[in-house]
Amino acid sequence: MAWNHLRNLNRISIHRILHHRFQPLVNARFFSDAAASLPQPQPKQPSPPSSLKDNELAKFAAISDTWWDSEGPFKPLHAMNPTRLAFIRSALCRHFKKDPYSAKPLEGLKIVDVGCGGGILSEPLARLGATVTGVDAVEKNIKIAQLHAGLDPETSTIEFCCTTAEKLVEEGRKFDAVMALEVIEHVADPAEFCKSLAALTIADGATVISTINRSMRAYATAIVAAEYILHWLPRGTHQWSSFLTPEELVLILQRAGINVEEMAGFVYNPVTGRWSLSDDISVNFIAFGTKSSNNE
Repeated sequence: MAWNHLRNLNRISIHRILHHRFQPLVNARFFSDAAASLPQPQPKQPSPPSSLKDNELAKFAAISDTWWDSEGPFKPLHAMNPTRLAFIRSALCRHFKKDPYSAKPLEGLKIVDVGCGGGILSEPLARLGATVTGVDAVEKNIKIAQLHAGLDPETSTIEFCCTTAEKLVEEGRKFDAVMALEVIEHVADPAEFCKSLAALTIADGATVISTINRSMRAYATAIVAAEYILHWLPRGTHQWSSFLTPEELVLILQRAGINVEEMAGFVYNPVTGRWSLSDDISVNFIAFGTKSSNNE
């Protein structure tokens, strides 16, 4: 069902991509006509040792022991994970010409999971056949990820490292696909972060980013409801001002050398308790982009 839904999403006309506002982006597929203006670029600052703000590091270190508690602070990510994985599997198989119905559709691909946390995305990617590297700036997260992955022979080969995307770039690491899910809203400089993601991606490789839209609906649901009413997340997990609109993310990625080709939203059904892919990107959304060989 997820595969068919994704194929249906791909048929949606590209003319909904803010054609009149961002002419250079007409080859990308979007699912929103919401207008937003990108903040004026600021003078480039020296890159910090870590992509994450210090207070964000402390915030996630405090709850690192609960990564694999499906009813704990990371419950929303556990619930969303199958839907995120369906999008990733579909997009990567289509781009790299893999069979999505095979047992190991991502076999032969080197993937890095930036901001991997406890490894809840790294592990299923490894089970799909990918050679996975998971990196996180919080040492406790990496230790949890290593312990959990070591319990299963299929995931015990994952390389988990306490490091940052910037440091991987300095080491000259390259990957077929770079994942950064629910990370960019926590970094100090999204533009510099995306440049690092692009540098880690091989020519004609793929980059996948998911985040939360800076919309009033997102403020009402992802912050007020999720943190203060339903208590799905600890209070203060997200700062609305740190969110990016889809239009801003596309421009930032384009400046980094990544062309966004596909975008979809995640919507939650409170009756079933499940997430599904949608053309509604007003709250949670995911973007798939490729790196042109000209940017290598």
